[in-house]
Amino acid sequence: MNTCGLCGFFLQFVLLGFLLVPLRTICMVLVLLVTWPIAAIVTLGQPLKGAVEPMAGWRRFLCRVVISSLGQLYYLAMGFRVVVKGQQVSSAQAPILVVAPHSSFFDGIVCIVAGLPSTVSRTETLFVPIFGRFLRCLQPVLVSRVDPDSRKNTILEIEKRSTSGGHWPQVLIFPEGTCTNRSCLITFKQGAFIPGVPVQPVLLKYPNKLDTISWTWQGPALKTLLLFTLCQPFTTVQIEFMPPQVPTEDEKKSPSLFANRVRALMAQELGLPVTDHTYEDCRLMISAGELTLPMETGLVEFTKISKKLNLKWDNVRKELESFSAIASSCKGGRIKIEEFASFLKLPVSPALQELFALFDRDGNGTIDFREYVIGVTVLCRPANTEEVIQMAFKLFDTDEDQSITQEEFSSLLRSALGVSDLNVSSLFREIDTDGSGHITYSEFESFALSHPEYAKLFTTYLELQRYYALQEAELDSICSSCSSEDLRSEDNQEGSTSDKKED
Repeated sequence: MNTCGLCGFFLQFVLLGFLLVPLRTICMVLVLLVTWPIAAIVTLGQPLKGAVEPMAGWRRFLCRVVISSLGQLYYLAMGFRVVVKGQQVSSAQAPILVVAPHSSFFDGIVCIVAGLPSTVSRTETLFVPIFGRFLRCLQPVLVSRVDPDSRKNTILEIEKRSTSGGHWPQVLIFPEGTCTNRSCLITFKQGAFIPGVPVQPVLLKYPNKLDTISWTWQGPALKTLLLFTLCQPFTTVQIEFMPPQVPTEDEKKSPSLFANRVRALMAQELGLPVTDHTYEDCRLMISAGELTLPMETGLVEFTKISKKLNLKWDNVRKELESFSAIASSCKGGRIKIEEFASFLKLPVSPALQELFALFDRDGNGTIDFREYVIGVTVLCRPANTEEVIQMAFKLFDTDEDQSITQEEFSSLLRSALGVSDLNVSSLFREIDTDGSGHITYSEFESFALSHPEYAKLFTTYLELQRYYALQEAELDSICSSCSSEDLRSEDNQEGSTSDKKED
């Protein structure tokens, strides 16, 4: 857009804002004032947890007809123009609605259009003023952050409702689990597909010239997006109900197969690619930003890594903190060998270069976070056993007095790294936590467990020592056999000489 066009757009934006924002705000408040008392009556005396039963009779009528109509009026007051395609099926035909892509808090409009089905929601959102009361009308499946059994209980509740034969209303789920910018479909979480019942995919599109909808971590804040949206003449949203998808027997046994097939169908209809990144990757992106790393550092395809390496999110989050300690001075969130050596407080040596090369899987001379996680998990932690730590301590402790002096420490490291001039005073002080000038076994063990990178370096040294020992043993064996043959040859020569003399 050129400068004149930009100025014209800005002027239009300001003029419409002065006119539309106050008018729309008044209309929205009026709708809320009418809706809230009705929602309070509907939910009066309704339990939030325990033996919850689906609403029936007049409560159900007020929810599905009155509150749903007021909800559509509320979005109309904000300037939304809704286009619905396809046909929504009944709860008996498809107990679960899966909606994607999920990109904004405005996506709640699909709940209004679908007749207020149940949703999956955090417990604390029920206590948000005004909107918490509206959410109670949906009788959501509640997720608790403090309950360790929450995930299991949520899955059981979804299964209970989706297998009720139409007794419960449909359950609406955003399977991506987080907001994206609608440029692709990330990995679907399996909660909607574990029950093994038919699901109806629902597509959300916002075909507007100006995107005032997308609510992502690096984008505008909630209030800013709301203001921008209210300033628009109108905002179009398309909701398309696709045909229900019935799982095969294999997909019932493996929900991930069902989830991937439904995602592929939705992506094809949307004309979008799919990616193996997940909600957990998004959480890692936020964590990376908090650690002053580029947010894309956290994109590690968490689901693949967790399955292959048997890692949980908390483990990977801790590895991100360790990675941040190394990469904090790097640009772009990638570690070069100089930063790697600086973190280990060791010089760049052939041994360290070999260890770095094991981490650097693509051989580009840097280590990204994904390579670091794989390296630490596959190479370092398996080598960081109690037996290896004890063996390392014994090798350092040359005088066997149950402590390691700085001289003993530097002597073995010089040998292990092949560096004659080595200053290890800073590393020694880091291990010697009490500042006694001697490293005890408990200090050595504590440091080794929290710094698994050293374990692979040490086991590589041990393997080389064993190799050299075997080579020397073979050489000694060859020399011994050669000596024996020489002696036998000399004996034979002496025997033949004596025979000649006798002759």
